[in-house]
Amino acid sequence: MNPVDIQSIVDKHNHNRGGLIGMLQEIQARYSYLPKEALSIVAERTNHSLVDIYGVATFYKSFSLTPRGRHLCSVCLGTACHVRGAPVIAEEFERQLGIKAGQTTKDKEFTLETVNCLGACALGPIVVVDGHYFSNVNTAKVGKILQKTRSGLDKVEVRTDKRIFPVEVSCSRCNHSLMDQEYLIDGHPSIRVTASFGRKHGWLRLSSLYGSHNVESEYEVPEEEIVHFFCPHCHAELAGASECAECGAPMVSMIVKDGGIVQICSRRGCVGHMLDLSGANA
Repeated sequence: MNPVDIQSIVDKHNHNRGGLIGMLQEIQARYSYLPKEALSIVAERTNHSLVDIYGVATFYKSFSLTPRGRHLCSVCLGTACHVRGAPVIAEEFERQLGIKAGQTTKDKEFTLETVNCLGACALGPIVVVDGHYFSNVNTAKVGKILQKTRSGLDKVEVRTDKRIFPVEVSCSRCNHSLMDQEYLIDGHPSIRVTASFGRKHGWLRLSSLYGSHNVESEYEVPEEEIVHFFCPHCHAELAGASECAECGAPMVSMIVKDGGIVQICSRRGCVGHMLDLSGANA
């Protein structure tokens, strides 16, 4: 860990409303977890107590105090999933990965965790890997899920993939809802933001269906153009904490209702995205 990098991250977010969350997001994106030394620097430079910093880091399940693998696998143990055999599913993941829930494989490929609820009780038992939902999972499907993850998860299809569902998001700075109930895309309320590229500055609306890349905007955005997204309420930039794994462009970050983070690529035409609902509550 480079202390200079941490200081730079803190300075970048320190004067933004809700900047602490942004700092922790960017640190975790860079190191895959929140190193103790990094949290000490954050506390020192923000005048927050270390206890408060740890309180935030442990409150949101999307943060981790230990290194995570390249793939995050979450097995739901909520009531609906539990009665349908979810504990046996979790045990099968532990057996095949050779780790316990809360641990990471030695090759740093998989981190396994159990969660209380993922908000899709009717489809349980539910497993989520890197933001991709797998419903009605049984022990026979565990190996297939792991193999599919290793070889590359299938691209999602909005109309046919039953794992696709709408998400409700808010600004990661002011926490104001970004949902536009009257402007529908894909038959669901859209996500309203302000977009800036080149000398253009206007409204943009995104589909709220995870996996859909349908967008409507005041100005036509050229292919390959990198767009800056802003909250229409507090006007803060919705800057993500990482770069797109597909093209290297900056990611755009929004908070999912009831916990979690969704990030989308800022480059027009790129389909890179990431959904982490590990902090969701029922």
